[in-house]
This record gives sequence, C-alpha cells and structure tokens, in this order.
Amino acid sequence: MREICLQDTLSGTLRPLEPREPGRVGIYFCGPTVYGPVHVGNARPFVVFSLLKRLLVHEGYDVTLVSNVTDVNDKIYAAAAAAGSGSGELARSMTARYVQDTNRLGLGRPDHEPLASAAVSDIIALIARLIELGHAYAVDGDVYFAVSSYERYGELSHRRQEDMEQGEGGDGSSRKRDPADFALWKARKPGEDTHWSSPWGSGRPGWHIECSAMAERLLGTGFEVHGGGSDLVFPHHENEAAQTCAARGEPLTRLWMHNGMVRLKSEKMSKSVGNTFLLGEALDAYGRDALLLFFCSGHYRQPIEFDHESLVASGRSVERIREAARRLRPGRSPEWSPQLREGFFGALAEDFNTVRALAGVFEWVRLANRSPDPVGDGDLREMLGVLGLDNLLDAAGEPLPPEAALKLLAERDRARAQRDWELADRLRQELEALGWQIRDGAGGSSLVAPR
Repeated sequence: MREICLQDTLSGTLRPLEPREPGRVGIYFCGPTVYGPVHVGNARPFVVFSLLKRLLVHEGYDVTLVSNVTDVNDKIYAAAAAAGSGSGELARSMTARYVQDTNRLGLGRPDHEPLASAAVSDIIALIARLIELGHAYAVDGDVYFAVSSYERYGELSHRRQEDMEQGEGGDGSSRKRDPADFALWKARKPGEDTHWSSPWGSGRPGWHIECSAMAERLLGTGFEVHGGGSDLVFPHHENEAAQTCAARGEPLTRLWMHNGMVRLKSEKMSKSVGNTFLLGEALDAYGRDALLLFFCSGHYRQPIEFDHESLVASGRSVERIREAARRLRPGRSPEWSPQLREGFFGALAEDFNTVRALAGVFEWVRLANRSPDPVGDGDLREMLGVLGLDNLLDAAGEPLPPEAALKLLAERDRARAQRDWELADRLRQELEALGWQIRDGAGGSSLVAPR
C-alpha cells in the first residue's frame, strides 16, 4: 500500500494520509446547493474526489466517499419564488438534474449523498449541544454560534478577526452579540414554505451546521479527508471546523483538501454572477472524455480556465489515445512500461498531481506509437482506469479512420461546441456517405469502423 500525501489547508503543508483504522479512509466533500442546474465549476470537486477515491481503491484502501446536497437554503427559496413553485419541488427537481448530469461523467456515485432536509434531527441535536456548552445562544427564534467562545476560530482560513465577514448580509445582524457570529438555526420568515419545528421555534438550519451534522453521522469525527472548492475555506469550512470541535472536543477531520476554481474569462464561474457554462451543455458540446481530461490537465489546487480552445485541445488528446489504442493488443505491457507506470502512480501519490501523471500517459503513447510491433495495453489500461478514461482503449484492433474522416469529425465537434446543430448534422451526413458512423456517448465523439 503506497503512502499518499496531500496538501492540508489547515497546516499549509504536504501531509501523509493517516487513517484512523488501517486501510480505511473516509472522504467528505461539499456538494451543490440545488437552486439551479449545476455548472462546470460544480463538477470539479465531484471529479477530483471521485478520482481520488479511485486512486485510493487502486492502492488497496477501503474508501467511503460522501457528498451532501444542500436542498434547503435562502437561494432555493428565492429561485422557487421567482419560478412560482414550491422550494421543496424545485430542490427535488434540481437534485434529480444534478444526479443526471454527473452520472454522464461516468465516474459512479459517492457511497452516500445525504440531503440536508433529511438531517434536521441531527442538526437540532448538534445545535442543542453547542448551546449547552456555551458556544451558541438563541435569540428571537434564531440561534448563533458565539465565535468568541472558540479560541481557535480562524485557524483554517488563516484570517484576522476583522476580515471575517460571514456573508450573511443584514440578516439577523441586530440580534448577534458579535458581527462575526454565524447562524446555526434561522427563524421562519414570511414566504418560506419549507420549515421544521425546533426548541427555538419554527425555522430551518443554517448552511454550515448541515455539513457538520451529515459528515459526523456518516463518517464520525476525525475522519480522513474533508474536501471542497477553495471558495468554501471561509466561511463554510471554517465554521464547520469550529462548531464540530466546540461540540465534540475533537476535530471534524484530519486533513482539509481544497480544489481551485474553474474560471470563465478569468472570473470564478458562479451562478449568482451569471458567467456559467452548464455541465450538461459542456458534455453535449465536448463529450465526457474531453471534459475529464480537461480537469486532469491542471493541478487540482490551481484555478483552471474553461474555454473553447482548452476543451478542443483536450479533445485532440483524447483522440491521440484512441488512435494509439487501435495499434495495441490486450495483455502484457512492453519492457519500458513499468517505469512509466511507477512514475504515474508516484505523481498521484504526491498531492494527486494529475498533470505529471498525464505526462507519463502521453510518454507511454509516444513510445507505443514508435514501437515497430504492437504492444500490450495492460499498464496503460490500469493508469487510465484511475482517471476514469480506460474506455479510450476500447478502440483496440479497430482500423484507423482516414485523415479526411477525422477532419470532418473535428469540424462537427466544433460545430456542436458552437451550438450550430444544422452544420453538425450536415457533417454527420457527409461522414455517413463516406461509410463512417459517429458514436456519440459518455466518451465523446468517435468514428465506428465501416462494416
């Protein structure tokens, strides 16, 4: 079992993964707030932590992956009111859409996907414990966490007290003892159609307490990895860390792991800003394989730019692997392969460096293409499997399409990316006239050999 090291946001250092129980790893990452369809930025943590699980399973770990769905929230109330529907109805619809879109990534589902609305009893119990210990207080139906009661507050985000704006606006500010305090429970307001009874009155949970309760219910405290986007470090994860440790006397997790943002035109992709590219649209335009390769082409901790040129380049890389696969045969890999395989897994073991790992994949492809004889695909299939891309080798043994057909396929992919469906359909007909069928699926577009 290889040692896996990951960058820990709390300590700011690369730390070895140290399971509570030998060989067992729990991972929790924050999922979407379902007030609209998910965008490509929402997909990055889903991809990063799904692939991290694949790596750990490959290395012999027993992994439990958990990702929540926030289905009760101010944004859901607002979106439902604008749409003229109930908030519960909207949340259920958008949750189903989220599952449908992320299923198309072909990475499987997390082991547990708890809903915030189904965790209210656990949330209420956790809030009551914080009040009992003097870390929270109730006022006019709201409950707030008393930041001053927890001396370690700010250690995760490394922020100064004056920089700790909770982002709650004016909501409840007059009732807080300190502006830095944050809501654990919110009293029901007019028009809020989803609510629960509690010792403090009718209302619903605050955002941060939901994840603490759901993570603890499924993984306990002190589990191995808590993940999410870097935009969640403060206030969301800072507040999670504080309220759990204050209530339980021990940390929520052993290691905090954060992925960088997906940016569109150099700005963070955000539904509230309106600069989004929906996940379903991206899958339609570029295909599943190109999108996965795009995510892997940047280090998970760094921002990554989503643009047409980058996705087209990822699509070309996908085709490089597919073309090489046609020259491969199942079975034992060549003598130069084990060293590249070791480098691939070594790169992933050192802070999940998919950039270095992919470099090893393409060096493998280059050497295979130079080989005078067909080579076995065993090691390459193993490497690509961890990245969710082993389906690219399914073309092994198929004849290579001619250059003219590949050019038409590339033109059709560009037309689809630009939503020019009329041109895309015309190019499909031209390919069929040449005797080639297009295979559009989770793996993107490829040509099926003529029969």
